[in-house]
Amino acid sequence: MKILVTGGAGFIGSNFIHYWLRNYPADEIFNLDALTYAGNLDNLSALADNPHYHFFRGNICDEFKVAELTEDIDLIVHFAAESHVDRSITDSQAFIKTNVEGTQILLEAARKKNIRFHHISTDEVYGSLRVGEPKFNEHTPYSPRSPYSASKAAADHLVRAYYHTYKLPITISNCSNNYGPYQFPEKLIPLFATNLLENKKVTLYGDGLNIRDWIHVDDHNRGVDYIIKRGKIGETYCLGGNSEKTNLEITAEILKLLGRGGEMIERVADRPGHDLRYAIDYSKAKNELGWEPQIDFTAGLASTVNWYKDNEDWWKKIK
Repeated sequence: MKILVTGGAGFIGSNFIHYWLRNYPADEIFNLDALTYAGNLDNLSALADNPHYHFFRGNICDEFKVAELTEDIDLIVHFAAESHVDRSITDSQAFIKTNVEGTQILLEAARKKNIRFHHISTDEVYGSLRVGEPKFNEHTPYSPRSPYSASKAAADHLVRAYYHTYKLPITISNCSNNYGPYQFPEKLIPLFATNLLENKKVTLYGDGLNIRDWIHVDDHNRGVDYIIKRGKIGETYCLGGNSEKTNLEITAEILKLLGRGGEMIERVADRPGHDLRYAIDYSKAKNELGWEPQIDFTAGLASTVNWYKDNEDWWKKIK
């Protein structure tokens, strides 16, 4: 099988490429990435001599490049996105361009050749949960509250529209917060770990009681694999980690892993429109696909922090 992976030099995309070629070494991967600040070819240096891996620098908004690369492709796995909420609050234009317009260009190329299309999305499209409220599932109404989540919601709707209008063979996955190796140090876990390794304080928004459900990137990518292989065309699957933690709890665990104390926490004003809680009910994926998360959060966090300890050369070049 020939697979076009968009955004394959980013955090989740690069881990997906490693995962796929470990499990399906006869397949061919074509990686299209614009190499913006969060794209890093060092993530894939181990594949430099793999004849089944091919990198192409380009933007998903370039319809000519996309048309060229989809000429002989069986599957598109669409990771490419602007993904940082804080950046979307400061300047939303790039999020609309990449996440909405870029997705439409890929869909149109897929439509012309009837290419199987899997779209990676986020639980943030569902909005914010109160403590004790039932978890998000595939039937939760969309209620995005940031420019980032609004752009991803628009992309989700476009993907479904291409299924209903053109019968394009699509699937969608909405995942909870990912963590693991190769994550650009702007998100909470890699930012806090690398700050502490540089003897810098970590900045905690508000009271630190915002809750996220955390999923290891390897569990997420295994879920994407199951959806591609076993999922029903036209369907959405929610992938969660069953690991709800407050930001304060995550901070305390990282401090403990690195032998630091509460004096390294700096409280800052809360993010505008900061969603209180995300949590995913992955029952559909479990019942239909036989998927559920396997990596315990405590062990996964420890291995992730150790990865940043052992790979200072990787993150010091980009932070």
